[in-house]
Amino acid sequence: MQFTLRPFKNTDIKNLAKHANNKNISKNLTDKFPHPYTEEHAKNFIQMATANTPANIMAICIDDELVGGIGIHPQTDIQCKNAELGYWLAEDYWGNQIISKAIKMMVNYGFENFEINRIFARPFGSNIASQKVLEKNGFIQEARFEKTLFKNGEYQDELIYAIRKNK
Repeated sequence: MQFTLRPFKNTDIKNLAKHANNKNISKNLTDKFPHPYTEEHAKNFIQMATANTPANIMAICIDDELVGGIGIHPQTDIQCKNAELGYWLAEDYWGNQIISKAIKMMVNYGFENFEINRIFARPFGSNIASQKVLEKNGFIQEARFEKTLFKNGEYQDELIYAIRKNK
């Protein structure tokens, strides 16, 4: 399935709220990605997502309609050569290789546009699909912390996957 990555726009508010308002998506993300997800949440997110140059958070679009998001989040202080990768996709588009291809694109973009040498992701231990897509893109599991995250009333394992610029 063909898609593009582009910076978020204010015209994405309705589609962002529509596709992000899904418990099956929010259950695998931090509480900063709420459920229910409202247009007010979307407006605030887009304001934050469009504040940086170069853009570090991109909309995943099909026919210019937002269906997901992916971001590279450069770290600070002693972790300044690292960036965290985060992503989500509307459930209707799962299983079409979109996230796998978007990860590859964002990893390349991240290494080209930011002074980093490591990109990491932190999927929940229960999110097997995310683990597999990271592995497919060359990420290596560096750590597993048992029952360190608390989401929806239960403990989750936190996994750390990473890929390095100079392997």
